[in-house]
Amino acid sequence: MSGILTAIREQLETMNRKEKEIAAYILEQSQHVTQMGITELAQQSGSSTATISRFCKQFHFSGYTEFKVKLAAELAQQPMEQSYQDIVAGNSLSKIVEAMEANHVRSITDTTRLLDMKQLEKAVDVLKHARQIDIYGVATSGLVAQDFYQKLIRIGKRAVTFSDPHMAVTSASNLTSDDVAIGISYSGETSETIAALKCAAENGAATISLTKFGSNKLASLADIALFTSTLEEGMRRGDMASRIAQLHVIDILFVGLISDQFHDLVPRLENSFQMVKKYR
Repeated sequence: MSGILTAIREQLETMNRKEKEIAAYILEQSQHVTQMGITELAQQSGSSTATISRFCKQFHFSGYTEFKVKLAAELAQQPMEQSYQDIVAGNSLSKIVEAMEANHVRSITDTTRLLDMKQLEKAVDVLKHARQIDIYGVATSGLVAQDFYQKLIRIGKRAVTFSDPHMAVTSASNLTSDDVAIGISYSGETSETIAALKCAAENGAATISLTKFGSNKLASLADIALFTSTLEEGMRRGDMASRIAQLHVIDILFVGLISDQFHDLVPRLENSFQMVKKYR
């Protein structure tokens, strides 16, 4: 199932009756939906064009046209029978190696297809001009936050990240409109990360979220919402493939920053490498 369809299925319980009818039709007739106009879909699903537009915006699309184009692209590129492989008792080590490779490759591929180039460009631009960059994340997402922090300081960016959520809010409370705050959470519902990003926004900082694809609190709070693939049910949440997907987006942002400021940042990157080599 595509990342978009998986996200819709995961959100079913939170939808109202009309939204559930639209979702059910899209899940059952996804290939046909990509060939329909919004009026035809409204007729077939027993809904209205306005409700369909709101439904699409709930999943961070500008409207039905963008939703349909992205869904068609996913379905065209992704064999429907593929799925993430869960942990199974008694698997041989060779099968585990194959499963992990398949999951990681699938996660990166699915995430790449979900990336919005305009949102990525905005993220790179605000990071480029940021006086300070706060990065928030706990547990596995905290490890991803730490990875981005280490990357940024190598190119001379003023960046901070905290394992203590109280310190994250303390730092966020001192940000200004010259700064950027990034919240990382696979679910998009991690209360500590939401609190820190909300505090940063209240103080005028530009905000970026990195969550799984779909409707969630962290993404709705951010100025710029970036998404990773939504894993199939059964996958151990917060680990493995989700971490790889998050790191994939972080690496894209980092390389995008360097590419945009190549002549300035590459010497800094080389200098930091040489200094560490000299003093370690």
